[in-house]
Amino acid sequence: MGWVHFLAVIGSISLTLCLSATAFYAYAIYVARDFLGRPRRFGAPPAEPSVSVLKPLRGLDPDAVANFASFCRQDYGTWEILFGAEEEDEPAIEAARQVARDHPELPIRILVGNGTAGENPKVRLLAKLVREAKYPVLLVSDSDIRAGRTHLKRMVEPLADPRVGVVTCLYRSQAESLIGWIDALGLSTDFVPGALVARKLEGMSFAMGAGILIRREVLEEIGGFEALAESLADDYLLGKLPAKAGHVVELARDVVDHRLGTSTMRELAHRQIRWNLGIRTSRPWSYAGLVFTQATTAALLFLLTTGGSVLGWSVAGATIAVRLAAARFVTSRCLEDRSIAKYLWLVPIRDLLGTVFWLAAFFGKTVVWRGRRLRLGDGGRILGAAS
Repeated sequence: MGWVHFLAVIGSISLTLCLSATAFYAYAIYVARDFLGRPRRFGAPPAEPSVSVLKPLRGLDPDAVANFASFCRQDYGTWEILFGAEEEDEPAIEAARQVARDHPELPIRILVGNGTAGENPKVRLLAKLVREAKYPVLLVSDSDIRAGRTHLKRMVEPLADPRVGVVTCLYRSQAESLIGWIDALGLSTDFVPGALVARKLEGMSFAMGAGILIRREVLEEIGGFEALAESLADDYLLGKLPAKAGHVVELARDVVDHRLGTSTMRELAHRQIRWNLGIRTSRPWSYAGLVFTQATTAALLFLLTTGGSVLGWSVAGATIAVRLAAARFVTSRCLEDRSIAKYLWLVPIRDLLGTVFWLAAFFGKTVVWRGRRLRLGDGGRILGAAS
């Protein structure tokens, strides 16, 4: 194959990817508008169910006290908060204790130790917390989440429909450094549009760790947290398994804040590769299909293979313009996030890095999760600590 023919082949492939990525992000705008305009199908439940909020702890996140305290200031009836840590020297425990001291009116408990066998440390903690939880509705919420005052009210709203077994929510990511904002852009402008598209095409059959509300009887039906004890993608499975069992998974009309502490390229790579491996091992065909959403990489490749021609610039410019339009619409309208607008110029840089991380996950077998390096087996099964 001659060089000219090789460039022609690569040009054809990159043009196809430009067109597919443009179509994907244009469709993402459409489904985001559809989500915003959907009618309110749910009235208020006859009585607000009591909720147990489960907070597994590992490491000290930025603004941990403020994050935890936001769950104490809910405009809601009855709820409790349970924090869980593996060891007494867990640094986040003191933040939890401070919140408990500041809010003596609220039932807050801090539990130490694991609740089940298994390699997933978060799930081990959740198994312990759920045994101590008093209420019939459980909210699994990551420690780096900050909620508005109506979060619980919005999350339980879909439970007015008895078919709904799980409710999850979107999140807007905030950061404190340039590297952190690149990480945040990946979540807000790539993952969230993808989740909205998946919801439209396939229905909700997954959940997101920013907030997962689940009826206790539904959790028990799928085998409890013990059923997730070996899996990396526990958040995804908390939606997938109930959906497979016939329960409806709903997306709440609420958006929480996600506080990212990413500050170095190493931390960014660890987070992104772990996230990518979680998708690849749980949904391999969907993950492979992400090649058709690599807008910036495809645009740059087409521009290079056409030698900077008018056609090359036109196609590349249109592809990136639609990509940025989708990023702007989703962040400003769906996530109601105005702060991220000034960082949208970083989206092409983030996309190029995203392609690298996407490719790397095809070859990876280990992830770094809150300071722990873990080995993965088939299906995203955690095999134990990596050497």
